[in-house]
Amino acid sequence: MGKGGMSHGNSGEEEENMAAWLLGVNNIKIQPFKLPPLGPHDARIRMKAVGICGSDVHYVKEMKLADFIVKEPMVIGHECAGIIEEVGAEVKHLVPGDRVAVEPGISCWRCNLCKEGRYNLCTDMKFFATPPVHGSLANQIVHPADLCFKLPDNVSLEEGAMCEPLSVGVHACRRANIGPETNVLVIGAGPIGLVTLLAARAFGSPRVVIVDVDDYRLSVAKELGADKAVKVSTDTKDVAAEIDQIKKAMGAGVDVSFDCVGFNKTMTTALGATSSGGKVCLVGMGHSIMTVPLTPAAVRD
Repeated sequence: MGKGGMSHGNSGEEEENMAAWLLGVNNIKIQPFKLPPLGPHDARIRMKAVGICGSDVHYVKEMKLADFIVKEPMVIGHECAGIIEEVGAEVKHLVPGDRVAVEPGISCWRCNLCKEGRYNLCTDMKFFATPPVHGSLANQIVHPADLCFKLPDNVSLEEGAMCEPLSVGVHACRRANIGPETNVLVIGAGPIGLVTLLAARAFGSPRVVIVDVDDYRLSVAKELGADKAVKVSTDTKDVAAEIDQIKKAMGAGVDVSFDCVGFNKTMTTALGATSSGGKVCLVGMGHSIMTVPLTPAAVRD
């Protein structure tokens, strides 16, 4: 987990480590964040780029996300990259000065899910900025070195910080088995919708249509490789007409739909637009409880 902050510099005077603390609704303050001693398998990292995720915004605005509730002050941030400052005695693959992307989740490494390679589902997961675990929006953090990944020279630190959200799109495409014969619909052109679009292209999808309510987001999606962009409304009464628009834009059957929003309307649209025998993958974490037309979808397998 994010172990926090006071740096152990080589100079005689220690630098006080500071971090962005969430103290209450819409209340963030920069305050000291004390680091623990560096363990033999740890690395101390100077943060250089930290993204602001939708989960961070949820915590700032509501002090909760789904079942996770902020009950005491917490450092935010989990999409991050930085430069190695110091490594533990047993760390062999990193040296000070290395530029790294940071995996923000520490799993137990012992449960069946971890052993199966599905460590993201570990029930003992310690994940940056997920209560009560502190995040990484700090000058420095201490983190297990095997969860720090060296960046190639042609990847910036800002791009390194985006590896975490990009992994969401990659995971979605793996779950849905995207390939060269898969026509993809992406619902939602926010950051996660865009990385899902990029991942679908990288997995070989020959045609990707994306939908959103915002013209600017759709224009960015087009620049990033969407074949067609369809503007939709927030009114559920428009679903049937919008599904027709989506099908025309695709020009073929929709094999897989990614709902990167997670609302009643977006999931209803995904279920209706996807071809019989196709797949719908829920990616966005919108409504905790949704009312959607499952029976018609089940009839079409």
